[in-house]
Amino acid sequence: MPRTILYVDDDVALARLAERHLGRAGYNVITAVDGESAMAAFEKGGIDAIVLDHYLRAETGMDIFHRLQERGCSAPVIYVTGSSEATIAIEAMKNGASDYVIKTVGDEFMPLMQNAIGQAISTADLWREKEKADQEIRIGKERAEVLLAEVNHRVANSLALVAALIRLQAGSSKNDDVKAALAETQARITAIAGMHRSLYTSDDVRQVEMGRYLGTLVNEVQGTVTDRQGPTIHLSADEVMLTSDRAVSVGMIVTELLTNALKYAYEPGKDGEVRVLLKRQPDDKALLAVEDDGIGWKEGDIVKGTGLGSRIVKSMASTLGSAIQYVERPKGTRAEMTIDLSV
Repeated sequence: MPRTILYVDDDVALARLAERHLGRAGYNVITAVDGESAMAAFEKGGIDAIVLDHYLRAETGMDIFHRLQERGCSAPVIYVTGSSEATIAIEAMKNGASDYVIKTVGDEFMPLMQNAIGQAISTADLWREKEKADQEIRIGKERAEVLLAEVNHRVANSLALVAALIRLQAGSSKNDDVKAALAETQARITAIAGMHRSLYTSDDVRQVEMGRYLGTLVNEVQGTVTDRQGPTIHLSADEVMLTSDRAVSVGMIVTELLTNALKYAYEPGKDGEVRVLLKRQPDDKALLAVEDDGIGWKEGDIVKGTGLGSRIVKSMASTLGSAIQYVERPKGTRAEMTIDLSV
């Protein structure tokens, strides 16, 4: 399909010459002698490029150029000036013209103009293709994010269902050891479900805001492991973002440390406090700590329970490129680790 050129020049003879020359090159040429006729032709649509002569009887090509821009014209504009008016051509380029051609009386003017038109249309086509590709990429990304959010939503719901079934199983058991083991398993599953829930409610499905995630996790663990009596959990977390896989590791570590603290830090039935801290440190690091004011436990002491929780904590910490350290305190226990946020 031939490309349509709007040629604006009040020199009728030159306009006819341009129409014949460009017609032989395969272009469809529409001529205009002033701004009104040029705008009328533009409003009909289908213009692929515009040639604007600078000097017209009642106005300049720049006046028409500005009017075209106000109407949202995206067609490339080739600006035509006299041989001694390079500054005008430069000004036109600064204002958004695709190219300029110096009008001469020789035979080179028409070929130069034809070449400028061809290059301008090719460049405009490339930009349109790029914008189309960018738009398709944006749409594809948005669809992928929606799909991923939906997957996280379904996974979170499925894990919540599994946790609920385990809770029912624990409630029907008459063995206290079985109940305790099932409650710990439920807390671990809840930790993973909470991460997926954080992802599908987040604007960025690749990152987890740890303060919100740990807030949900703390409430879940409090309700799963303890009754209304006993220790309470307090969370203090800075704004820290982690990828989903690293967030799961942190969630599992916190779950295990909290579960142990709630079960063993204080005498049965005694009140107390367990604190979860996530604080930003210099050099793009974060400090994660779980501490209590209970009877105290340090690394090397005999592990209560099966020891599975300690193994989980050690394994999860290694995936984060770190290790759990037990800090000596006058009273109680403090387990902490450093998380590298630059990874």
